[in-house]
Amino acid sequence: MSEISLPNSPLAAQEILSALKRDAAGLVCAVVQDAETRDVLMVGWMNEEALQNTLREGRVTFFSRSRQQLWRKGDTSGHVQLAHRIRLDCDGDALLIEVTQTGAACHTGTRSCFAERDLPLTENAS
Repeated sequence: MSEISLPNSPLAAQEILSALKRDAAGLVCAVVQDAETRDVLMVGWMNEEALQNTLREGRVTFFSRSRQQLWRKGDTSGHVQLAHRIRLDCDGDALLIEVTQTGAACHTGTRSCFAERDLPLTENAS
């Protein structure tokens, strides 16, 4: 997994941008993880501008697929995500963003979008 620590140099940002494999809409999946607890908080989507803003500012910015616009986490809710490290997965088609989370990460008001949403596994699934 490739890794960039914040703050980033322009060269590091350009390296990760050129290594990204985007979907047909120009987006890449971004998994957000609490830097301290390692809990997965949420999944969002980034276009190149959202990633560049995140690298430059240190606050996580996403691209809203439903609204077709950028949104910086916490601007309206106050639930800010400060990025500490960004990793690119082995295929180059997903990012792992380690953050300090202020308040809830999920739009439902929970700390994680994955809270209490366990799916049942059969006994043979282990």
